[in-house]
Amino acid sequence: MSEDKIVEMLERVSKSVVNVNTLRVFHDFFYQVVPVKGIGSGFVFDEKGYILTNYHVIEGAERIIVTLVDGRVFEAKFIGGYRGLDLAVLKIDADNLVAAKLGDSDKIKVGQRVFAIGNPFGLAGGPTVTSGIISAVKRTIYSDRGIFRDLIQTDAAINPGNSGGPLVNVEGEVIGINTAIIPFAQGIGFAIPINAAKDIVKEIMQYGYYVRPWLGIAGVNLNRQIALHYDLPVEHGILVVNVVPGSPAHRAGIERGDIILEFDGRRVDSVEELQRILSEKTHGCECEVAIVRDLRKLRVKVVLEREL
Repeated sequence: MSEDKIVEMLERVSKSVVNVNTLRVFHDFFYQVVPVKGIGSGFVFDEKGYILTNYHVIEGAERIIVTLVDGRVFEAKFIGGYRGLDLAVLKIDADNLVAAKLGDSDKIKVGQRVFAIGNPFGLAGGPTVTSGIISAVKRTIYSDRGIFRDLIQTDAAINPGNSGGPLVNVEGEVIGINTAIIPFAQGIGFAIPINAAKDIVKEIMQYGYYVRPWLGIAGVNLNRQIALHYDLPVEHGILVVNVVPGSPAHRAGIERGDIILEFDGRRVDSVEELQRILSEKTHGCECEVAIVRDLRKLRVKVVLEREL
């Protein structure tokens, strides 16, 4: 793609990018009120005024002020969020908004050119743009905010100011949401794949919150000692000790005494690991579960539902 085409694309996408200012109130040692301001970015994804940003950008904020690229300023309403994926949905009452086009993050490739866009200060001249390539996909990052999986890694600079802004491809499609989960990393940026956000955002818009899917089992982590004691054929996985009647697991045919080895193609070594996998899934998702029952390895299909 020519340089002129890229410039034209960035000008078009930048119209959707917003500055997000927050005000939090704390009390100091003497119980005096101390206002603390925060900044970040976001982007309009629906012309009705819906904005997507990072959850950590607005977490704990008493006021959220959004500045558009044309200089208009609005107080935003927090619709809902999901801390597990660092996503938040805001809404402003504004006309003539330009919504960003959402792409397909499942189609991205390592080496593909991308652009991280943010508007940390709402300054004249428009948003800030940094460019780079996709360095890796499906990255797992451990931060003080938790464990984030399946992230897009890029060498495009992503800092706290443009956290929440879009990561776009050369076509101007949003393939990720920038997140500064490692704020002082040099030459490494991360973004949440847009496909991971789509269903969650849809539910937040409908209900005002997101509830992760549930499976409906109780289990214990399997280890060598338990396997030897009960003469079990494997030494890793989850030993199912109870199945909730009517739950997705029950309908899939999972039984007490089964050993869950894999869930949706990922090895499962603990209940905690299974919970993390479930937190990344959406309701209605059909997942294959590998189990051991009576020395036989079976595969069953489970359709996830909203947690009760």
